[in-house]
Amino acid sequence: MSETSLQERIEKWMVGQMPIIQMHGGTSVVREANPETGEVVVELGGTCSGCGISNVTAQNIKRDIILDFEEVQNVVVKVPSTGDSGSSTVEGGRGGDLQYSNESAEHF
Repeated sequence: MSETSLQERIEKWMVGQMPIIQMHGGTSVVREANPETGEVVVELGGTCSGCGISNVTAQNIKRDIILDFEEVQNVVVKVPSTGDSGSSTVEGGRGGDLQYSNESAEHF
């Protein structure tokens, strides 16, 4: 499998398995999906920024991707702690000036 193929499969999985993210105004993007190393990086944005259950969502994504994709060994889900989640936010919540937090190693 190529990187693109794994990334596309995980992106399709995210849309099908995690529609609640989009329904609540959140966004998600697969930043990396390397079938050779088994590493996947997913970034949440939009209303996921500052959401009280974003850590639960992140843990569910990690667990489920590892269970559903045998070539995946490690999943990192990045969740913005603060930052612009308005109309200028681009896919993955990367618009605006993100501020970094020490809340968790997975938060940026």
